[in-house]
Amino acid sequence: MSRDHRKLDAFNLADEMTVRVYLATREFPAAETYGLRSQVRRAAVSVPTNIVEGCARESRRDYARFLEVAFSSTREVIYLVDLAGRLEIVDKKKAADLTLFCGRVAAALASLIKVNRPRHPGTPSSP
Repeated sequence: MSRDHRKLDAFNLADEMTVRVYLATREFPAAETYGLRSQVRRAAVSVPTNIVEGCARESRRDYARFLEVAFSSTREVIYLVDLAGRLEIVDKKKAADLTLFCGRVAAALASLIKVNRPRHPGTPSSP
């Protein structure tokens, strides 16, 4: 049961987030080429690629696990973009706008995880 990642709002938002991260990190100083710039870009790319890989998995459990990894990477991007803003490596307004957009990605993934997390019979739902 392969899923089409292109039909998911979460994927499309994650893809847009990755483009935005790459554009924002162009301005990073050369000293950050292998530091913060590299880390935030890897984390950003991890989000849509984990969604794609999860969509290719047969089991709901595997699918949900890859969505959880994508969510975790989104949270990493949020932290790193915020850090770059506080360190004034990127304009604070740009960092704030990007962080807000990343929050939309995280929310979309959280919703997708919630509806796709496998339930075990007899186990009460989480509050």
